[in-house]
Amino acid sequence: MGTKNKEDGSVLYVFVVNGLHKEIREGALKQHPGCYEALPATAKARISANRLWLSKA
Repeated sequence: MGTKNKEDGSVLYVFVVNGLHKEIREGALKQHPGCYEALPATAKARISANRLWLSKA
């Protein structure tokens, strides 16, 4: 597992799901069971900060 930064500044989260390499956008994490829960606390904190920022926009 890791992260990959895209040219547009977004972040993809990289997982191995059923033996396959998956790159998942932040907004799609909840569509993949277990992926959000597998993230480290620092990644979850970054996602929470992003969501808070977006809710203020």
